[in-house]
Amino acid sequence: MPFTRRELLWGTACAAVGTTSIVRTLFDLGSIAAAAELPRSAATASDYKALVCVFLYGGNDANNLLVPRTGNDYAQYAAARGAVALPQNALLPITPLTGDGRSWGLHPSLTGLQGLFAQHRMAILANVGPLVAPLTRDQFLNGSVAAPPQLFSHSDQQVHWQTSIPDQPPRTGWGGRAADLLRSLNGNAQVSMSMSVAGSNIFQVGDLVTQYQLSPDGSIGLDNFTDGADADPVSRAIRSLLANQTGNLLVGAAGGITARALDNNLLLQGALDQAPALTTVFPDSDLGRQLTMIARLISVRGTLGLARQIFFCAADGYDTHGDQLVAQNDLLADLSGSLTAFYNATVELGVASGVTAFTASDFGRTFPSNGGGSDHGWGSHQLILGGAVSGGDIYGHVPTLVVEGPDDSGEGRWIPTTSVDEYSATLARWAGVSATDLATIFPNLGRFNHPNLGFMG
Repeated sequence: MPFTRRELLWGTACAAVGTTSIVRTLFDLGSIAAAAELPRSAATASDYKALVCVFLYGGNDANNLLVPRTGNDYAQYAAARGAVALPQNALLPITPLTGDGRSWGLHPSLTGLQGLFAQHRMAILANVGPLVAPLTRDQFLNGSVAAPPQLFSHSDQQVHWQTSIPDQPPRTGWGGRAADLLRSLNGNAQVSMSMSVAGSNIFQVGDLVTQYQLSPDGSIGLDNFTDGADADPVSRAIRSLLANQTGNLLVGAAGGITARALDNNLLLQGALDQAPALTTVFPDSDLGRQLTMIARLISVRGTLGLARQIFFCAADGYDTHGDQLVAQNDLLADLSGSLTAFYNATVELGVASGVTAFTASDFGRTFPSNGGGSDHGWGSHQLILGGAVSGGDIYGHVPTLVVEGPDDSGEGRWIPTTSVDEYSATLARWAGVSATDLATIFPNLGRFNHPNLGFMG
């Protein structure tokens, strides 16, 4: 089908890759960087570290991820949860290194993650969510302390989680701001350190670093385009067109972006063609394929010249207003199998201590059932796994599981006792952001007491 030059430039610009934003491409790169240089947390890196955000879109019901397992605690849980309560004898027991007097079990689908918890390779962070400042039930009900706007809204809470700035319109995500600070550790890498296998996201939007989007099958190039000596006439004409000098700033920048996208697509395809075959078997699911691709990208980090990377992947379907027991059983089985395989792949590649995967989700869900599922909540439990994780423990404070209790904002929606800022800052600090630079990424972090939650070794 014929296409216009504008359509060509726009289509390939959408797949554009690089270590700078389009804004910096449009103007003089050197002068912009000199005028608005951000602090850098280090100058060199001899090690490799990668953060892998696994976003669970829809709002995972973590009240069924971590469940009280014995006595009156389980009885209270079962009475409040009603139709969505898990059978007591189906729960997978875990033994945290420290405790609060309650016995805990995991959802019966989380067999692989139960094993990683026992091996101290996975930690659970309890009741974490977006906060403007620490907040009690009384303060929330009387409005004396600000809460994040548009609570219980999917789109707003996704933005709050991915940006860690709930009290003002954000331009960038915390992963992107971290990449801006860590970019110098990657030397002269020609591809972005921020890679997404789940489409565009605000988490990886930075001022200086832009996300490279791939599919679970690999780099997204221009259809039917070939390069090199075997290039067809149309492909050669495209290259010639892009090399044509123009006095128009916008046209020249668009051509440069497109040319860079084609170059980097070729580079990445070549690197992936040389990736070692993994013996680890991943689930044949969308999330499993995404994490397979991330493992392959990690395996060619040396070829790409990357010492720091930030990845984004995602799973849908967690908005379980109905038929929750069946739906969540399948969702969590896939999550457990995919994350367990991913950890095993990092062991196989010899980089387990340098790769940390962590979950995030829109929000938790209501403690009482709505009949067949649960409704939008607030605080939730998240998982962190990797060779550098101080695992085998529950961090933070598991709520008092009582409707209208001290942790309830109303209708069994838990007020977070740990902020996204504290959670994310702990991960960013491990990745190499200095303690003094954390405020650049998390401007509200100083309002909270625990900039390091201790779950990273």
